[in-house]
Amino acid sequence: MAKRSKSATALLILDMISEYRYLHGERIVRSARKAAPNIARLRERAHAAGAPVIYVNDTAGKWESDQKSFIDRCMQPESRGREIVQQLAPTPEDYFMFKPMHSAFFGTPLHTLLQRLKIGKLIATGITSHQCVLFTAMDAHVREFELVIPSDCIGAGAAADTKHALYIFSHALMAKVTSSRQLRF
Repeated sequence: MAKRSKSATALLILDMISEYRYLHGERIVRSARKAAPNIARLRERAHAAGAPVIYVNDTAGKWESDQKSFIDRCMQPESRGREIVQQLAPTPEDYFMFKPMHSAFFGTPLHTLLQRLKIGKLIATGITSHQCVLFTAMDAHVREFELVIPSDCIGAGAAADTKHALYIFSHALMAKVTSSRQLRF
């Protein structure tokens, strides 16, 4: 991949590739279904602009390192996340990594990858807004990345959780909160 300027932008897609088999999974999958088409359009725009797309995913307690097997399992007819994964499955040009905890930075090579790509700005999308997206944004903030949160590309099991997270993104983390349609790469 070509060297990028310090102001280069990367799109993070957090925890959207999932079977959604966990506590409150049905409520969370409803929110993910709303965000997925917006994330898919944003991903297309990132690809067109040559911006890296980075998936960082939980495996819901089934730690593994085989991306293909994981995605195949999420695409099974009985998977709650099948429709979402069909829209958002990573392409060969995308990066994909697993994370052991809430933040995409914890226990992953994400920070090293971003440094090598010379990324200065992160657009964070995904599920859940008040946990994984928020914890990732906090870690990005302390690492001095510029943050953008497209409000139509995040969600949680309850709208109040997303509302509270949006407040923290904009007020505590100084993130730009906007709609995905307003973003430019």
